[in-house]
Amino acid sequence: MLNNRAYIGEAVHKGESYPGEHDAIIDRETWARVHAIMKESPRKRAARTRAETPALLKGLLFGPDGAAFSPTHTRKGDKLYRYYVSQTVLKHGAGSCPVGRVPAGEIESAVIDQLHAVFRQPEIVAGTWKAARAHEGDITEADARAALQQFDLLWDELFPAEQARILALLVERVDIATDGLNVRLRVDGLGSLAREMLAGKVERAA
Repeated sequence: MLNNRAYIGEAVHKGESYPGEHDAIIDRETWARVHAIMKESPRKRAARTRAETPALLKGLLFGPDGAAFSPTHTRKGDKLYRYYVSQTVLKHGAGSCPVGRVPAGEIESAVIDQLHAVFRQPEIVAGTWKAARAHEGDITEADARAALQQFDLLWDELFPAEQARILALLVERVDIATDGLNVRLRVDGLGSLAREMLAGKVERAA
């Protein structure tokens, strides 16, 4: 539909479009805006819209004292700056937690990088296969490996909301400390992801 010029009142013959005898259903301004969006790569589109969607690590990030971190943001002019802030800091003020605030983009990228590395580990592939096989007995270990590799390649093409859903499926919690972070995975979530990938149920922003 998005590429059918009949909707803007044209007829197409051998790749050439001509004014049609029927009325347009979609006005040309809307058509032009849609095609401007479609020309943008899925990766750029996902990055551009990520700030408009729920924080990827909402409900998953915890500090050294065990307190949860909440997403927040500030604006300076037209630029949006996203952060995660410790509940301890929100309740007791700055200095009450050794890690009080972290830039959202940096911590999200660090967690995603860890996930990419995890997907290549043989023991994770084996665990994913076992978890997926418990629900779908005909899934092979090669299927599970292919699903994780495919997901690894497709991550940047997923809608931000789909990225947030999958992170919540895969990650039990992320503990952040002064010297790094620890990502605790859900093995059953990896199995569910493998089944979704094999069934083609993951939504891409293409």
